[in-house]
Amino acid sequence: MGLFKSIFTWWDGPTLGTRLWSSRNGEMVGTDLAGNRYYRKAAKNGMRERRWVIYSGENEASRVPPEWHGWLHRTLEAVPDPQAERRPWLRQHQPNLTGSAQAYVRPGGLPTLGTARPRTTGDYEAWSPDEDAA
Repeated sequence: MGLFKSIFTWWDGPTLGTRLWSSRNGEMVGTDLAGNRYYRKAAKNGMRERRWVIYSGENEASRVPPEWHGWLHRTLEAVPDPQAERRPWLRQHQPNLTGSAQAYVRPGGLPTLGTARPRTTGDYEAWSPDEDAA
């Protein structure tokens, strides 16, 4: 099913056609810590350089770290150096987890599967439309 899936589905990774086109027409310029591969195609015939990413898993744009995002969108011209020293106050890049099982749920928020919502503490009084009519 792996070959069949890579021919026809695009949401779970690159299709076979995308991989072939990238290997024949693109120049791989680097990878990030998540395993995403970055490519470019040289400018010709008045067109500017084309840049793209092939994700190492699910196609999710928030999986691109900031330094590669800047390169993809031409904010940075130089390819990010994987050996460059990171500032000590910078956190490791993390993709947007909204909608996944690892999403942040604040205390008192909607319960996750298998847990019950905590009981109210008595500081909440339900509104009733009959009280306002008087």
